[in-house]
Amino acid sequence: MATKTKSKKLLSISFESEIESSSKNNDSSVTKPDASQSDKGSVWKYIALASIPLVLVLGNSMLVPILPQLQSQLHISQFQSSLVISIFSIAAALIIPLVGYLSDRFSRKAIMIPSLIVYGSAGILAGFAAAWGSYSWLIIARAIQGISAAGTAPIAMALVGDLFKDGEESKALGLIEASNGAGKVVSPILGSLLALIVWYAAFFAFPIFCGISLVMVIFLIKEPKRKNEPLPLKPYLHKIGAILKKKGRWLITSFFVGSLALFILFGILFYLSNILEKKPYNIDGVVKGLVLAIPLLGLVTTSYISGSVVKKSGVLIRWFVNIGLIVMTASLALAIFFNKNIYVFIGLLTLSSIGTGLLLPCLNTMITGSVEKGERGMITSLYNSLRFLGVAFGPPLFGWMMGISHATIFITVSALSLIGLGLSFFLIKPDATVK
Repeated sequence: MATKTKSKKLLSISFESEIESSSKNNDSSVTKPDASQSDKGSVWKYIALASIPLVLVLGNSMLVPILPQLQSQLHISQFQSSLVISIFSIAAALIIPLVGYLSDRFSRKAIMIPSLIVYGSAGILAGFAAAWGSYSWLIIARAIQGISAAGTAPIAMALVGDLFKDGEESKALGLIEASNGAGKVVSPILGSLLALIVWYAAFFAFPIFCGISLVMVIFLIKEPKRKNEPLPLKPYLHKIGAILKKKGRWLITSFFVGSLALFILFGILFYLSNILEKKPYNIDGVVKGLVLAIPLLGLVTTSYISGSVVKKSGVLIRWFVNIGLIVMTASLALAIFFNKNIYVFIGLLTLSSIGTGLLLPCLNTMITGSVEKGERGMITSLYNSLRFLGVAFGPPLFGWMMGISHATIFITVSALSLIGLGLSFFLIKPDATVK
């Protein structure tokens, strides 16, 4: 009897083990395809997210190469032509905090989808205004585009924080900054190519890109559900105020540095677009677009690499931000003296763009991770609002300084970069691991 009992127990154990083994094998065979599908889904999600800043950048950068033509065709001044860029960015900067709150209150996609529709539609109006030779209507259309642009890339940055965590988040933010930079690389070339058809063709290209991005956002991005009810306006603003009071020193410094980097970048693009067509360079058309793309290629490459490398390391973030500002300061200071040789000059401006590519993804990671999901839209919107102001004031201020001297431009921007470096070194000190 004892033997039989023992045998039954052994048989029972063996029988259960076989079922467990079979179950594991079955689970394994089922899980692998799901994981593969998940990976494919993430890739498409990345592509959809990357399309949003790409569309935003095309809205400004694609026009940079045609500004001299716009100036001559509409019989306007250099300052007025710079406003075609600036009014877009000023309008966006003013509206961004409002759409940031609305995206926290409702949902990210509820803001992004209508924004893309209006953005594309206003592009058509801008194209007709340019074709009719109406500067007033062109400025109105560009202001509408700027208002709608406020609900695109800034909200996409908050959405990344909702969708991804840890190293995946910093990688996605690096990709968004790289996409932003890629748009800047492609857009001068694309703008120059489209101008071969007719000089205002770039305006009519916006709706096509907006339509593609719109379809991807609708069908490829599934926004996570909110766990908590959104706060009413008064408690919400109180909470934002508490965040700024607690973290304001490094947050405001980060806002300033990010804005400064884009002020310099777009100012230099405007400056280059104007001087390349004149003596001694005599570079125009598609070749000018290719030259403008060189510094931007340095930006996009560095942005993607730095976003992938830093992950959530506060130590690396601090190093990258400070090194980026050192590179910017040094290269822009050298550009005061070395500007006669076009190869050396473009090389120095490319180095400055590489410095920008080092710091922007790091700032994005810190700022996005500094707050909880419910307040993320407002904080990232405040940051992007200042970035837009940097873009807005770059072209007109560089145009004004061009009337003084080349040295004035580069003394000013190298001094500003040095100030940014000092503020960053003493005030931006992230934890060993960023949230």
